[in-house]
Amino acid sequence: MIRLLLSDVDGTLVRSDKSLSERAIEAVGRLHDAEIRFAVTSGRPPRGMEMLIVPLALTTPLAAFNGGLIVEPTLEVVEEHTIPGDVVDRVLDLLASFELSIWVYRESDWLVRDPDGPHVAREAHTVGFEPTVADSFDGLTHVAKIVGVSDDFEVVATAAQATRAALGDHVSASRSQPYYLDVTHPEANKGSVVQFLAARYDLAPDEIATIGDMPNDVLMFAHSGLSIAMGNAGDEVQKSARRVTTSNDDDGFAHAVEEFILRGRS
Repeated sequence: MIRLLLSDVDGTLVRSDKSLSERAIEAVGRLHDAEIRFAVTSGRPPRGMEMLIVPLALTTPLAAFNGGLIVEPTLEVVEEHTIPGDVVDRVLDLLASFELSIWVYRESDWLVRDPDGPHVAREAHTVGFEPTVADSFDGLTHVAKIVGVSDDFEVVATAAQATRAALGDHVSASRSQPYYLDVTHPEANKGSVVQFLAARYDLAPDEIATIGDMPNDVLMFAHSGLSIAMGNAGDEVQKSARRVTTSNDDDGFAHAVEEFILRGRS
């Protein structure tokens, strides 16, 4: 019996235009009615998930930066995992060697060097605020996430492999989109988010369902009894899940709730 559903946001809970469908909102309402907790996790900063709190009546913590910063719906910080300063410099140098555009997230700040760089405008639309332009990333502290950005998807994948090979003991590195490489503290990953929620609500893995679309969601699949991949997910992600739903633009999230979690529940 599922008692909590943990959902990714982009490519899963929201459509490609970053909107919530009425059917998705209704599906979360049905979860609340069935006394099934609903939680979200994302590579977004807390401010970038704030627009979900009211329409989805969220009461569970929000896991931002893939778990690097966990906050209450009031945005009060519950738990934080930041990248050590010496490791930050090594990550920046490594991503620069692949000629990736680099973003840095720290607390409530989103820092970029090039405001006209790839996907900056898209990210600003997604998270609902503009970045701060920084002359330099030198000497930054309390860094929650570093993102390498490129529309050369093969370069992003290769950079992810290289980061794990060089710094795998010090960071978690995975793609949240084909064009984004997210680098966080090693405990800031979606598998750890599942473990946090399981401890907070005294749940066994079999009582937790997870749903997502990208390789960084596979870590949370491994810690849940029911894992659901989106129809828009790649083959690697779909093969890692127990169930596959329709795409995010075809109400795949709501379909999964209705068919795999609530069907047959009295």
